[in-house]
Amino acid sequence: MLKVENITKIYRLSKKQMRLENTNESKKIAANKVSFDVKPGEIFGLLGPNGAGKTTTLRCISTLIKPDEGDVLIGKDRISVIRDDDKARGSLSFLTSELKLEDHFTPNYLFNFFGNLHGLDDETIERNKKKLFEKFGIDEFAEVKVSQLSTGMKQKASIAISLVHDPDIIIFDEPTNGLDVLTARTVTDYLEELRNEGKTIVVSTHIMTLAAKLCDRIGIIIDGKIRKVGSLKEILSETETDDLEDAFFKIFKKAKEEDGGVI
Repeated sequence: MLKVENITKIYRLSKKQMRLENTNESKKIAANKVSFDVKPGEIFGLLGPNGAGKTTTLRCISTLIKPDEGDVLIGKDRISVIRDDDKARGSLSFLTSELKLEDHFTPNYLFNFFGNLHGLDDETIERNKKKLFEKFGIDEFAEVKVSQLSTGMKQKASIAISLVHDPDIIIFDEPTNGLDVLTARTVTDYLEELRNEGKTIVVSTHIMTLAAKLCDRIGIIIDGKIRKVGSLKEILSETETDDLEDAFFKIFKKAKEEDGGVI
């Protein structure tokens, strides 16, 4: 179980950032009272344009940054990622393309290293490594330095290492970004396998076809606010369309009109 309760995160902007954002405001509300929940055995898609607040929200959930308001509760014991972040990390996995594996090490070394960080014994590390390396075809590249791996193999190694401790809650930020179609399919197929194992999964994306195919429920976030949450069928029904991209643009347009912004 994952329950996000009114997460708010505000950033202070430098003068340079204000120019890039084309704003006179010195603060930016990256996440504005964001709330949703995800059940075990469910893939929840956080869908939105670049800069909508997807990554900020996922970083708050993953304990990488602390929200200014709100909380995130995980598991049957409702562990707070704010008040008990160390305990929460044992149940969480977070992967983003912005966090890179160290070029000078091998997948084998890094898997062992992060397994030890999670307090796993050698037998458990080896068992999990065998399963994940076989799944992603990493075996023959296990002793190759990360700097010499292809983009797709780096991503697959990153996924395997992020799952070293067999977490219950898996959070992936743009998991197929920049991948070729074969590698992307490997990643999405494995996410479906994890869902079938009862894992709780959150995936952020701006790719409509991926969200429509993969996600059991979708949350649409625009300008830091959750504008709509529901299954694909529910969202299409409410927006009176049969295409998620069309539904998204209708929701986007309505959000901008409500906020008095420019579309």
